[in-house]
Amino acid sequence: CLSFLLTYCLSSPVCLSGACPLACLQSASFLLCLPSLPEIPSHRLFPLHESPMKSSLFFMCCDCCLLGKAAQEQGLSCDLNLSVGYQCGQVYHSCCVKKTQDNQISATEQTERNVCAAFSGKCAHLCIGNDTCACLKGYKLKPDNRNCEDINECLLGASSCRGGERCINTEGSFRCQREVSCGTGYELTDNNNCKDIDECETGFHNCGPGFVCQNTQGSFRCLPKVKCGAGFIQDALGNCIDINECVTQTSPCHRGQICINTVGSYICQRNSVNCGRGYHLNEDGTRCIDIDECKGPEKACAGHGCINLLGSYRCECEPGYIFNSISRVCEDINECRHFPGRLCAHKCDNTLGSYKCSCTTGFKLAGDGRNCDDLNECENNPCSQECANVYGSYQCYCRRGYQLSDIDGMTCEDIDECALPTGGHICSYRCHNTPGSFHCSCPVTGYTLAPNGRSCQDIDECVTGTHTCTVNQTCFNTQGGFQCLSFECPNNYRRAGETLERSDTIRCMKSCQPTDVACVLDPTHSVSHTFISLPTFREFTKPEEIVFLRTTVPAFGSYHLSSYDVMFEILEGNVENAFDIIKRVENGMYVGVVRQVKALIGPLTTVLKLSMRNLTTQGDTGRNIINVHVVVSEFWF
Repeated sequence: CLSFLLTYCLSSPVCLSGACPLACLQSASFLLCLPSLPEIPSHRLFPLHESPMKSSLFFMCCDCCLLGKAAQEQGLSCDLNLSVGYQCGQVYHSCCVKKTQDNQISATEQTERNVCAAFSGKCAHLCIGNDTCACLKGYKLKPDNRNCEDINECLLGASSCRGGERCINTEGSFRCQREVSCGTGYELTDNNNCKDIDECETGFHNCGPGFVCQNTQGSFRCLPKVKCGAGFIQDALGNCIDINECVTQTSPCHRGQICINTVGSYICQRNSVNCGRGYHLNEDGTRCIDIDECKGPEKACAGHGCINLLGSYRCECEPGYIFNSISRVCEDINECRHFPGRLCAHKCDNTLGSYKCSCTTGFKLAGDGRNCDDLNECENNPCSQECANVYGSYQCYCRRGYQLSDIDGMTCEDIDECALPTGGHICSYRCHNTPGSFHCSCPVTGYTLAPNGRSCQDIDECVTGTHTCTVNQTCFNTQGGFQCLSFECPNNYRRAGETLERSDTIRCMKSCQPTDVACVLDPTHSVSHTFISLPTFREFTKPEEIVFLRTTVPAFGSYHLSSYDVMFEILEGNVENAFDIIKRVENGMYVGVVRQVKALIGPLTTVLKLSMRNLTTQGDTGRNIINVHVVVSEFWF
């Protein structure tokens, strides 16, 4: 920055000796106008398009340079020490010296100036004659040989900045800026140097009323106004306090003496011998000798080996212990933590000086004291019935009819088969639970237990002869019992067959006298009795076919055969409408099928009176009556 300023100021036509009526410089892309100068200190520049920084530079250029030229004209020394700042002083000195040299311009130089004056305006900076342009220092000529452009000294490494300073390029020059602050107690000057701040002069000190401020480099000190006597020093409040010479001075006493501070002074006393750790005074108290800790009343190593050393001792620890050099005791080694997974197969438990292995549940320690073998828990009979040993554990199981307890997993509890969801189907009648099993029973009379031990079989009292029917009665077996029935044919009807042999069906055929018109006209051709025994149906899901009435009437017969259809009806005894009758064809013949369509709870007895009518094209040709004696047992089996 300074080199550019000096170069420009020394060559600028703006700054001339005496008064400048008006001068303008256009090459630097701004317009500077100088009014007349009644006196130098009042001279100022008026920039039109530039920043205040350039304004201050040209103010320094013209004012300081004119000041130097004026000093030379008045015969003053160019080396005057003016209080105008470092940079302005440099400009003043250079313009003063340059003015002296300019008074001795040669004829050749004057001729060159006249030539350049003839070509005024062609060169941006300087004309050196013969219409040749040149640039001021810090600039270089552009390719058009007329205009000039700034040289970046920072980029080219042509600056003179010192270490710790940063180069900043400026128009036509550069400046060096300090990178690190000056620090406390210093300020940065115009020439980029650090200058001490006089805190005493600026009033930036904190000396009390009893002190006088004295400036030092980078700081200050407070000196007491009132001087304290020997052995005392003034504190922050101005009071005199005692100086501890034993602390502030280095070895105030001779060797072998100790310093004792007193008020305002100190005294030296002969030093008593103090022995360090591991030593004690000899009998006459003149020197320190080693203490044998291994022979002392307190066992230094607590049962471990002890080796005395000068001023100390060392313990030879037993196996499983390690010496702690800080606490100086033998400490137990936790082998389980230092060697995890390498000492014991299962679990490792630390002990003083050693360790112990143990096993998890279901295992026992092997002979080597480290590995674990499977423990056969079944040898101790932990289960109430059967035990199966498995690796690391055991499993209890039960015999048939028992189940393992959910509480302890070892006790076998009897299974109440009769109480199971399927217990109602295990036995036909009643189920009796027993330890580990069950048994079934049947009603006291009428049944016997089947070979499978569960079902109840009906006893046919009519076959075994255990019934109580008379000779004139017919024995009909029922589920769980029997019925003694006696059938007599109605008048004008006779029993089919000559004997009274046992049969489940008894049929009475009409037998009229030729003169019995009423008998002949009776449409009933036959009256039959049959017997059926049914169990109690507690769960009834679909109709049950119980009686089949077979006919000899062909289905879809011809008209000339005088037979066409058959009609089946239930006339009486349909308890709770539990029965119906349907007609169907089997093997080309009509068949009437009696079905049970509702559940009936026994014991119950009813007689179904059925009618089977023959129909032809000529009308009703007669009917047959079938009486079905139905006995519903008390039980479902």
